[in-house]
Amino acid sequence: MGNGKSIAGDQRAVPTQGTHVWYRTFMTEYPSGLQTLHEFKTLLGLQGLNQKANKHVDQVYNTFDTNKDGFIDFLEFIAAVNLIVQEKMEQKLKWYFKLYDVDGNGSIDRNELLDMFVAVQALNGQQTLSPEEFTNLVFRKIDINNDGELTLEEFINGIAKDQDLLEIVYKSFDLSNVLRVICNGKQPDIEIDSSKSPDKAGLGKVKMKS
Repeated sequence: MGNGKSIAGDQRAVPTQGTHVWYRTFMTEYPSGLQTLHEFKTLLGLQGLNQKANKHVDQVYNTFDTNKDGFIDFLEFIAAVNLIVQEKMEQKLKWYFKLYDVDGNGSIDRNELLDMFVAVQALNGQQTLSPEEFTNLVFRKIDINNDGELTLEEFINGIAKDQDLLEIVYKSFDLSNVLRVICNGKQPDIEIDSSKSPDKAGLGKVKMKS
C-alpha cells in the first residue's frame, strides 16, 4: 500500500495525537482500507465537473496516491492530513509544485502552468486574472534564468516572496477546505481557523488542539 514517502517531502511526520481517531474514521468510511478516485470526488463534492476541472482533481488525487496504485490508503491519507496540519510553507509549496509538474520531469513549463489554471478556473469559477495573464505574470516574476521552465527552487523562492502569487497558488486547491470537509465540523482533535488570510502557514491555519 503506502510506500512510506511523504507527499510533502522526504519525511513523514504523522501527527501522533488522535491518529487512532483518524484511523477509525478512515476505516469506517472505507472498510477496504482504500479510497478510490470516485470516493475522493464524492467526499469533496466534486462531481459533475467538466473535462478540464476533472483533470485538475485527478492530478490532486494522484499527488496523494504516492505509490501510484490507483488508491489512497491510510498512510497516504494521514500524510495528506499532516501536510495540511503542519505550518510549513515550504512543504506546502513542494506539494503545489508536484501538482503543477504534471509530467513529473522536475520542472514546470508554461503549458503545464497554463493548463493547470485553465482547469482551476473551470473548477473555481472566474478569477481576477485569466490563466494566460497569470502564467505570464508568474514566469516574468520568478523564472530567474528566463529558460521558460520553473525549477523547484525557483518556484518555492519566488512564490514565497510574493504574497499575491502565494494567495493565488493556495487558492488553486484549498488544502484547508479538504480537511474541513473530512472533519465535517465534528473532529475533536483538530482546530481549523479559516478566518486568517494566507500567510506562512498556508490558506488559514489548521492546528492540533492541545
